[in-house]
Amino acid sequence: MAILGRAFFGARFVRRLLVIAAGLLLLAGPVGAAAPPEPPPDREIRIGVLAFLGADAAVVEWLPVVKRIEAALPGRKVSLVQFDHRGLEDAAAAGTVDFVITNPGHYIELEAKTGASRILTLDAGPKRSPERSIGSVVVVRADRDELRTFDDLRRRRVAIVSREGFGGYQAVLRELAARGIDPERDFAELRPVGFPMGQVLDAVENGEADAGIVRACLVESRPEWASRFRVVGRRDEPDFPCATSTRLYPDWPLATLRHTPPALAKTVAIALLAMSPAEDGIGWAMPADYQSVHEMFRELQIGPYANLREPTLMVLAERYWPWVALLALLLSAWILYTVRVEHLVHVRTVELRAALASREALEARVRAGQEQADHMARLSVLGELSGTLAHELNQPLAAIGNYAQSLRRRVDNGRLTDDAVREASAELAGQAERAAGILARIRGFAKKRAAVREPVAPGEIVADAVALFRGMLANAPPVELADELPPATTVEVDPLQIQQVLLNLLKNGYDAARGFAPARQRLIVAIGTGRDGNVRIAVRDFGSGLDPATRERLFAPFFSTKPDGLGLGLSICRTIAEAHRGRLTAEAAPDGRGAEFILSLPLSPASSSSPATAPESRLADVPDR
Repeated sequence: MAILGRAFFGARFVRRLLVIAAGLLLLAGPVGAAAPPEPPPDREIRIGVLAFLGADAAVVEWLPVVKRIEAALPGRKVSLVQFDHRGLEDAAAAGTVDFVITNPGHYIELEAKTGASRILTLDAGPKRSPERSIGSVVVVRADRDELRTFDDLRRRRVAIVSREGFGGYQAVLRELAARGIDPERDFAELRPVGFPMGQVLDAVENGEADAGIVRACLVESRPEWASRFRVVGRRDEPDFPCATSTRLYPDWPLATLRHTPPALAKTVAIALLAMSPAEDGIGWAMPADYQSVHEMFRELQIGPYANLREPTLMVLAERYWPWVALLALLLSAWILYTVRVEHLVHVRTVELRAALASREALEARVRAGQEQADHMARLSVLGELSGTLAHELNQPLAAIGNYAQSLRRRVDNGRLTDDAVREASAELAGQAERAAGILARIRGFAKKRAAVREPVAPGEIVADAVALFRGMLANAPPVELADELPPATTVEVDPLQIQQVLLNLLKNGYDAARGFAPARQRLIVAIGTGRDGNVRIAVRDFGSGLDPATRERLFAPFFSTKPDGLGLGLSICRTIAEAHRGRLTAEAAPDGRGAEFILSLPLSPASSSSPATAPESRLADVPDR
């Protein structure tokens, strides 16, 4: 929901209006409902912080946050706890902290592992926007004239904080990978020095490393840094005050955890939004879009996307070690059983030979019995293995057999023609293209890019959103789509932003009816022309519906009907609609079952569509099946 970026949240007066509105909502509380219970007043609020500059620097940097929260919650003690990457992750998983403040890369990992959820993004001031504030810089000593580009770092010693460091390693790793450089393979040494990050600069200056990777803007804090260090691979990033060797990413988030009370999260968010860099030395903005961090992790196949890497035997063994252990146990048991059978056969053979040594005929029988026993032992082993082989090969052999039978019948009947072979090939190609199409839609929706307005058919946007919605849910409800617009009708929008709105509405409709019978869990999306001539996209659910009091406050920031919601989704969706000169409204369903959300968008100037029947008349008569 944060893809609006700085255009929506950057203005200071908008932020203050949101703070005032959210405060009024918290004071008023939901109509007819009791206020959510507050935590015990003597409970300590613990904030876990990644102390990349050391414990003392972390206290100085984040002390204004502690003071602001204590002022908003009189009588509550707020403590700041410094951690490294692993320590903060363990504390979040154990529930010993209520909030975490960390770099964007570490947050993405905490989001996947512990359910962390960002509520604010750090605002470092007017010269660094929350969406473009974090980067990395590769530095060498100023007298190392031979080191000027990333390629010059091959076979060099490079100091880093750790392999988990975002600004201290991972951001540069992406730029190196784009140039075909693998630090583990191409560097003479990759030396982790740990926190504080200033130790990396010390290692470079003392000659312990040829180059170092630190967070952007850190090297500028050293006196006369320009005469002591030089930046490798410097990039020109407009409106960024510091040297950087990488692309820029969103600033540090403040995130809640699964056990953080929603009421406490809202109070803290409102209190910190009132801070400003000019008055407090630090400020906060609404959550930024961290999709660029996801993209980086996906490209590098690290963090939550480590499972995308091509698996090696060691990776597979670590991932499936319980099954590997079970297989090893079964194999060991089989070997012991085989050895025991062979031993018993051998012992029995020796005994028979000793007992019948005096008679040649009996010796021949014993020899024959021994041979038969050996043969039966081998057959027994093959029988045991055949069950496993049949189980493993049954599915692929069944598919191959069906295809072979079909082709053989066509040969026997003289019906194996070029068209039949072409038809079979088309079936295979069609299924492959279908899977590729689904992956292409998901990849296209996730891909971050600048907002682009273009004429598109509303039906195409809705169809893509429905396909994504159904693909993201294991048991997706049925979605009925009714498009009554003429084929030439288009709207001039950013397709990904409109898809975001539709996905949000479909997800809300799914949540609203999740507790009802399957017949009421279906959704209906109708596309037509409204009374004002605009394109009208209506999303109808059959859930619990909306009472008048809830409908009046539905799009207000920080208002949510969900126990764990922060109330920002519909507010952002309405802002997207208004940015496209449209509207987003909600109405109770005519039959009293469920709700109907209407997205209205103006026609594109080039569109020559004629008015169609408004979809509201169709939705009013839809039977509740």
